Amino acid sequence: MISVSVQHRFAGFDLDVAFQAPPGVTVLFGPSGSGKTTLVNAVAGLLRPDAGRIAAGDWVLLDTAARRFVPPHRRRLGYVFQEGRLFPHLTVRQNLLYGRWFAPRGAEAPGLSHVVELLGLGDLLDRRPGALSGGEKQRVAIGRALLAAPKLILADEPLAALDEARKAEILPYFERLRDEVSVPILYVSHSSAEVARLATTVVALRGGRVTAVGPPGRVLGDVAAMGVRGAASVLVARVVAHHADGLSELATEGGRLWLPLVADAPGSTLRVRIAAQDVILSRARPEGLSALNILAGTITEVRPGHGPGAMVVLAVGEDRLLARITLRSAEALGLAAGQTCHAILKTVAVAPEDVGTGARMAGDAERT
Repeated sequence: MISVSVQHRFAGFDLDVAFQAPPGVTVLFGPSGSGKTTLVNAVAGLLRPDAGRIAAGDWVLLDTAARRFVPPHRRRLGYVFQEGRLFPHLTVRQNLLYGRWFAPRGAEAPGLSHVVELLGLGDLLDRRPGALSGGEKQRVAIGRALLAAPKLILADEPLAALDEARKAEILPYFERLRDEVSVPILYVSHSSAEVARLATTVVALRGGRVTAVGPPGRVLGDVAAMGVRGAASVLVARVVAHHADGLSELATEGGRLWLPLVADAPGSTLRVRIAAQDVILSRARPEGLSALNILAGTITEVRPGHGPGAMVVLAVGEDRLLARITLRSAEALGLAAGQTCHAILKTVAVAPEDVGTGARMAGDAERT
């Protein structure tokens, strides 16, 4: 459990944030200037806030009321920056083992062989950082942090400096960390695709304040927190089969979903992020369309916007599916809560980075 309450005043900016999150990956999400990195600096001890309390489980890092402030070098944190920040004169093996110098005597820590296997570093151990790609450097940086036996890992936009190919390379390793490592992770991002794939809990920030806290399916679908253009759904799907034409067949509670070939084996459970603006609605099941994905759901809400648009929320089994359409279309179709509706999505509208491993998070089905 991560527990954070921080209040701090800068010239022209006030940070006032409080949240609690269960184990897993807690993503601090928001636009530039929302206070994400400032908050991480407070957790790291690089900023001493005016007031607050920060704890990871029973490890209290800050409690201004009790006059407790653990200095940064004693906080037992693993920090993963935007760049790997590896020692260029050391091999990958030596960079990894450097992290072990900071593990307290007797502390439970993963062994080197386990970290190497977890992060796929076996073929890189004798190389130096200059011979590594950006994604490989980040994997080494994560491994070094794990070997320090941290009580909490901080990751400050660790994919921001990578191109799309390198991001696709490293995201599965963060998913493995979430699912296989017990150390909680506080992860900073402004990418909703990363949030959908990685988060156990999302803390949405804007202007130094928390606008929403919860599982990714609920927060990404919160228009007040995400904005109309950023709203999206997270559907849980099971891989059924891979087909010779380059498509994968997935099963959702609303019907079959066809996506460009995914790497996961049949039977795997995936999260699929679908942007609200990519969904078209039809009262009756349409025929004669090129779009392969037609999911059935029940309308739970029609939310008129401040302009010409409307957000329609559908219940698709335990998941929620959002569709951003014009208010004119909603009125022409006579859309209202309780009606059966069909959501239409082009196969190519879902990018590879929108698909990741992971089951539904507790609370994803709650209505906002």
